[in-house]
Amino acid sequence: MLVDKRIYLASQSSRRRELLKQIGVAFDVLPLRAVVGRMDVVEIPHAGEAAADFVQRMATEKAACGWHAVDTRHLLRFPVLGADTVIEVDGVILGKPAIRTEASTMLKQLSGREHQVHTAVALQHEGRLEMRLSSSRVKFVELDAATISRYLETGEYLGKAGAYAIQGRAGAFVEHIDGSYSGIMGLPLYDTAVLLRAFGLAV
Repeated sequence: MLVDKRIYLASQSSRRRELLKQIGVAFDVLPLRAVVGRMDVVEIPHAGEAAADFVQRMATEKAACGWHAVDTRHLLRFPVLGADTVIEVDGVILGKPAIRTEASTMLKQLSGREHQVHTAVALQHEGRLEMRLSSSRVKFVELDAATISRYLETGEYLGKAGAYAIQGRAGAFVEHIDGSYSGIMGLPLYDTAVLLRAFGLAV
């Protein structure tokens, strides 16, 4: 049982911070990119790697990278939470678009169709690392070119897997979801709470 109930969040995502606060989790953000001598997490799928396998690997690598930072920087030894989200359509992984034209292409792929959102969450403390996967289905309405253009003008797509944020203006594109709303946002609260309780953290 952990005496101190705080964790580290190995993510810069404002959405994940908001979701952790929603369920009363005390945390400090651990910015991996600022860690000297950090272990790099290369967010590129292996050849033939399935979307669900890729996102689970990314979450565990981020948690492990965060724990490496705790160890090497001699930080207080709180558990480290890592998470990753990808969109899958037709077996193809859609990550975060680098430029507007890439975001436009992604939204056209999602228009009028169902896609999957996979979010994995991992927690590491000392030598123990556990992970859970949340997969949800999302159905978009048909999006015409003008609608896509107006959405891209907001800049909301930046840093978002699949070029959209369900909790933002893109919520109007969603006809139906089957799964975890918070998982689609980037941190499945049920699965996160299960992990935290498994490590002795009350939620």
